[in-house]
Amino acid sequence: MAGHHHHHVDPDAGDARVFWAVIVNLGLTVAQVIGGILSGSLAMIADAVHNLSDALSLIIAFFARKIARRPADAAMTFGYGRAEVVAALINYTTLIVIGLYLIYEAVIRFIEPSGVDGWLVVIIAGIALAVDVATAMLTYSLSKDSVNIRAAFLHNVADALGSIAVIFAGTLIILYDWQIIDPLVTLLIAGYILWMSLSEIGGVIRILMLGSPPELDAGEVLAAMKQVDGVTSAHHLHLWQMQEHQAALDAHLVIDPDRWTNADAIKQAVKDLLKRDFDLSHTTLEIECSRHACVGAEAIGG
Repeated sequence: MAGHHHHHVDPDAGDARVFWAVIVNLGLTVAQVIGGILSGSLAMIADAVHNLSDALSLIIAFFARKIARRPADAAMTFGYGRAEVVAALINYTTLIVIGLYLIYEAVIRFIEPSGVDGWLVVIIAGIALAVDVATAMLTYSLSKDSVNIRAAFLHNVADALGSIAVIFAGTLIILYDWQIIDPLVTLLIAGYILWMSLSEIGGVIRILMLGSPPELDAGEVLAAMKQVDGVTSAHHLHLWQMQEHQAALDAHLVIDPDRWTNADAIKQAVKDLLKRDFDLSHTTLEIECSRHACVGAEAIGG
C-alpha cells in the first residue's frame, strides 16, 4: 500500500529563491565565457554553457511554478499542474543535447590540441564553484517536492561537479602542463550530464504518457477494489498521474445484483478504500449490475 507525504515550501518564498538563483547563474555564465575564451579552456567554456543551461532551466522552472498554480478552467479542466512536468522535460532534453555537443567538442580538441592558461581557469572555476553551491542551497529544499525544480537543481549539481573538475584540470596544467586533461575533463562533465539526464527523464516521460504512478501497482489496486463487500468484479481500470503529486483513477465496478439497492454506498466504500490505502483522492467509478455488465472487458485499460 502506498501513500504520499510532502512538506511544501511557501510558494512565494520558493519563487524568490528561484529568482535569485537565476540572477547569480546569469552573472556567473558571463564571467565563465569570458574566462574560457581568454584562457583557451574548452572545459571552462563547457562549464559555462552548462551554467547558462542552469540559468535557463531555472527561468523555465520559475515560470512553470507560476503557471502550475493557476486554477482549473474550461480550457484546462485538470488545471495547469503539468506545466512543471513539461518544464522538466524541456530541461532534461536540453541537458542531453548539451552533453552530446560537449563530447563532440572534446573529441575535436583531442585531435587539435590548444594551449590553456591554468591559473585563469582555476580562479574563475573557483568562483563558479562558490556560486554553484549557493544556488544549490537556494533550490535544494524545493527540489524534494517538485520534478520541475529537481531538474533545475540537478543542472546545478552537475555544474558544481563540473567546476570541481575544471579546477582539477587547471591545477594539473599549472603543475605539469598536461594540456590533454582539458578535453578529458570535458568528456567527464559531458558523461555525467548524460547519465544524470537519462536517468531522470524517464519518470517525466512516464507522467506525460499517462503512465501509472511508479509507487502503485495497478493489479494490487484492482484486487483491493474487488475485496469490498458487494463488488463482484471491476474492469476498465485506468490509473495515471495528472501531475507529479496527484494520481487519478477511473474504473467500472460490477455490483452484486442482490446488493444493487446499496450500490451508491458500495461505490463510496471503494472510494474510501482507494483514498485510505493508496492516497487516490481523484477517482471516477461507473457502477454496473452484474446482470448487465460489460462482456469481455479488459481488467486494466480498454
